[in-house]
Amino acid sequence: MNPKYRRLFIIILIVFTIALATQLVLIALRDNIIYFFTPNELKIKYGDNENIKRKIRVGGLVLENSVVKNNDIVNFTITDNKNEILVVFNGQLPDLFREGQGIVAEGNFKDNKLIATQVLAKHDENYMPPEVADALKKNGAWKGDKDK
Repeated sequence: MNPKYRRLFIIILIVFTIALATQLVLIALRDNIIYFFTPNELKIKYGDNENIKRKIRVGGLVLENSVVKNNDIVNFTITDNKNEILVVFNGQLPDLFREGQGIVAEGNFKDNKLIATQVLAKHDENYMPPEVADALKKNGAWKGDKDK
């Protein structure tokens, strides 16, 4: 094999190896990425689809008078003041969880409700998850500080 073809072979081998490594990384990430939605974005993207196969995060405000506790199972509604999502959570809620609070719930969307595996609440009066704050600002429902 002359030097010209040897160089071409090595370049093709390097490009193929990089492409294969990139593909393997993307496949591994695809299973571990969790997308964030507001109730309105979820409704726009999936419409009336009752099931979403991948794990998602939904953020917004806990709707007033929507929290129903039954033993360890808690049902509540997340809203962004445009649409609402019913959330079912089996477990201990964070201490700072309350109605009107900004939260993020992570889980699977089945039968038009989010079956949450984790619920995250803000940790003090000045904090709201950035995704929730941005979504509320975008929808015109932000009631936080005017400076931020």
